[in-house]
Amino acid sequence: MFNTIPPITRNLIIINVVVFILFYLVNSQELFVKFAAFYPFSPFFKSWQIITHMFMHGSFMHILFNMFTLYSFGPVLEQTLGEKKYLILYFISGLGAFFLFNLWNFVEVQQIQSSLESYGFDLTNYLAGESVSFKGNAAAVLSQQELVGDLKSIISVPMVGASGAIFGVIAAFATLYPDAEIGIMFIPIPIKVKYLLPIIIVGSIYLGISGNDGGIAHLAHVGGAIVGFLLAFYWKRNRFQIN
Repeated sequence: MFNTIPPITRNLIIINVVVFILFYLVNSQELFVKFAAFYPFSPFFKSWQIITHMFMHGSFMHILFNMFTLYSFGPVLEQTLGEKKYLILYFISGLGAFFLFNLWNFVEVQQIQSSLESYGFDLTNYLAGESVSFKGNAAAVLSQQELVGDLKSIISVPMVGASGAIFGVIAAFATLYPDAEIGIMFIPIPIKVKYLLPIIIVGSIYLGISGNDGGIAHLAHVGGAIVGFLLAFYWKRNRFQIN
């Protein structure tokens, strides 16, 4: 059965599973920090992380969902687009996810910096590792502590997973096959992907911007989906080039 999966999809699944098993067995925080994707202006960021994070997952359910989704949508796209375009779609969607997620992080960092400076907090010295005290009354100190906590989270919490690339695959599928119907757990009737995808994207945007992310990089999903849609839309308009 596994041999019937087209080669690119099959190899992507194999690589993701092998990497997940290796990280689970090694269980090295140092290795995790080296290959997970940090905010580009974080001291933990390395250039190769924009690729390596796509093959890392935070839990068994995380990789199970991503690989099952790739298995469900990938083969059709690989056969439609051809191996080269399909591989381009996968990786460019992953990069788009990284870019949009960290573009929003950059906006948040600027807002945090502006707020802290309004309290007279010396952020430059703080980031340089120097001891910096909070200023103002109890409410002001509490607010500064919360802002610093948010900043630490952006700088020190990395992004992992193939979800951005997977959302690019889903968006491309919805663009090329908008009337295809899929079954969703807990929903008794099939839904056309052209209706389902916008709902997912709007929900992801809301959760990403509102801060109710639950540890999930929702805006990365949106970034991947946007890239997947744009690529598929372009290729669809030039369908004679798809093979």
